[in-house]
Amino acid sequence: MMIIDINYWTRVIKNILYVILILLGLYIGFKLSVFYMPFLIAFIISLIIEPIIKFIMKKTHLTRKSSSIIIFLLVSLIILGILTWALITLFSESSSLLQGLNDYFDKAYIQFKAFINNFKFDKIHLSDEILSVFQNSTGDLLDTISNWIRNILTGLINFITSLPSISICIGITVVALYFICVDKIYILDQIEHHLPKIWVKKMGSHLRELIKTLGGYLKAQASLILISFIISLTGLYILKFIGFNISYPLLIALFIGFVDALPILGSGAVMIPWAIICAINGQLNLGIAIIVLLIIMSVVRQLLEPKLVSKNIGVHPIFTLVAMYTGFKIIGIMGLLIGPIILIIFKNIFASLIEQGVFKTIFDKN
Repeated sequence: MMIIDINYWTRVIKNILYVILILLGLYIGFKLSVFYMPFLIAFIISLIIEPIIKFIMKKTHLTRKSSSIIIFLLVSLIILGILTWALITLFSESSSLLQGLNDYFDKAYIQFKAFINNFKFDKIHLSDEILSVFQNSTGDLLDTISNWIRNILTGLINFITSLPSISICIGITVVALYFICVDKIYILDQIEHHLPKIWVKKMGSHLRELIKTLGGYLKAQASLILISFIISLTGLYILKFIGFNISYPLLIALFIGFVDALPILGSGAVMIPWAIICAINGQLNLGIAIIVLLIIMSVVRQLLEPKLVSKNIGVHPIFTLVAMYTGFKIIGIMGLLIGPIILIIFKNIFASLIEQGVFKTIFDKN
C-alpha cells in the first residue's frame, strides 16, 4: 500500500501556487503599466529628476515644494520643446519616406539583380533553378521588409496625427509628474497607510532590490542609448549640412538607437551594412563618414559603459537571446526590448529559487 506524504505534497502545492501568483501578478502589473502609461512615464521621470530636486534643496535650502516646482517647470519646458520638434520632424520624414518607399526598394531589387548577373556563379556551380529560387526569395524578402516598414511608418503617422489623444496623454503625464514630485512624501505615506504592514515590508524589500538591479541597469542603458542617439543624430545632421545625401536623419538616428538598445546587437548592425551599401553605390566618402561616426559612438560608449553599467547582470547571452525571441513572438518588435527586461525581473524575483534550483526547491523532499 502506497503511503502519501501529505506534508510533502502540501509544500509542493504551496510552492507552485506561490510561483503562479507571482507570474499572475507580473502579468497584471504589465497590463496595468500599459493602461496607465502616462503615470508610469511620470514616475520614471520623477525618479530621474529626484537627485536634482535634492541637490537644489541642499544648495539653496528651499522647501521640497519650491525646489520641485522649479525643476518641474524646467523639465516640462525641455520635454515639451523636444516633443514638438520631434513630432513635426517625424511626421515630415515619415511622410516623405512612405511616399518614396516603393522607389527605394525597386532600386534595391535592380541593384541586387545586377549583382547576381555580374557575379560569376559558374565558379561555385549553382544551377539555374537554384539561382531562380534565390532571386525570387530575395524579391519576397524585399517585399516583406517593404510592407513591414510601410506598416511602421503608417502607424507612426497615424499616432502623430492623433493629436487629441496625444495631448491628453501628455497633459496627464505633466500633471502626474507635478504631483509626484511635489507630494512624494504624502503619496508614500498614503500607500503605507492603506496597505497591511507585512505587505509594505515585503514589497519594500522586493522593490528596493528590484530598483537597485533593474532600475540601475535600465537607467544606465537608457543613458547609453540616449548618448548614442544624440551622437548619431548630431553626426547625421552635420553630414547632411555639409552636402552628403542623408534624407531622414531623425528616423535613422531613432532606428540606430533602437538597435543599439537591443542586447547582443548594437549600432554597428545598422551602420556597417549602410556604409558597405554606400561604398558599393559609389558613395565611398559617405561610407567612410558613417564608419567614422560609428567609431566615435563606439569609443564614447566604451569609455562610459564601465562607469554606468555593471558588466555582469547574471544573465547569459543565450538566455537574453531566448527572451528577445520570445518577446518578439508574443508582442512584436517591442518584445525585443521588453523580453530581456522581463527576464531580469524574473531573475530578481525568483533569485532564491534559481540559486537553489527551481524544480529542486519545489519538488525536493529535503
